[in-house]
Amino acid sequence: MEHLPRYEFQKCVSRYHGDHQQKSFSCWDQFLAMSFAQFTYRESLRDIEACLGSIGGKLYHMGFRSKVARSTLADANELRDWRIFADFAQVLIAIARPLYAGDPIGIDLDASLYAFDSTTIDLCLSLFPWSDRRWIARST
Repeated sequence: MEHLPRYEFQKCVSRYHGDHQQKSFSCWDQFLAMSFAQFTYRESLRDIEACLGSIGGKLYHMGFRSKVARSTLADANELRDWRIFADFAQVLIAIARPLYAGDPIGIDLDASLYAFDSTTIDLCLSLFPWSDRRWIARST
């Protein structure tokens, strides 16, 4: 994480007022928690909280300013503007593109190639009635 352009991240946060009236859980803390979850294959907010709680003494050294509670992370994920992280992703893509521009990928393309994680999220049909069984049956 120390190699990420923190200044560029803060510009994205400022653009959308992401840390406005936030005292303890910053956008950077949210980014660190969600990145940690992605890198360590966490499956739920409870899983993220438990794993980060088990290494509580090391959180400061990982860059966290405070403990990560499940409800705080859930609120941040729901209320913070997603464009902060989309803009930062574009910054990271712009950094990565020239690093790998000369590497062969095995096929010749006229345009850029992007690969995105498409992790499947299981839904409980009783909690999400808009996700009915007919759609699931058609898609399989």
